Amino acid sequence: MATLKVGLVSPEREIWSGEAKMVVAQTVEGSLGILPGHAPVLGVLLDGSVVKIEPADGGEPVTAAVGSGFFSIAADEVSVLAEQAELGDEIDVPEARQTLEAALAAESEDSTPERRARARLRAAGIEA
Repeated sequence: MATLKVGLVSPEREIWSGEAKMVVAQTVEGSLGILPGHAPVLGVLLDGSVVKIEPADGGEPVTAAVGSGFFSIAADEVSVLAEQAELGDEIDVPEARQTLEAALAAESEDSTPERRARARLRAAGIEA
């Protein structure tokens, strides 16, 4: 079975790396599902979105909230380079809820804080 070699990194650390069956990333142009054999692509991540990775070993799917960044696909290698990234199982849900409430109360024209807070909750398995 063909697999993808995946690396999800932020400036602070490597978030996840390994072999995967599939990766789903949200771009500024829409959602992109990546399977082995995908054509080479360079894309821009949607700031405040979720990246989903289905590990090749059949383990639990990996979800991560990501900020702005880029991804590239070439020769069954997927690199996700995010300014901010956090695995769903590392997210403090009460704190993420407070952050969302604060973003909604701010009534700012900049929707980035709200998108990021919602992405953190989605990555943690909570629909917001």
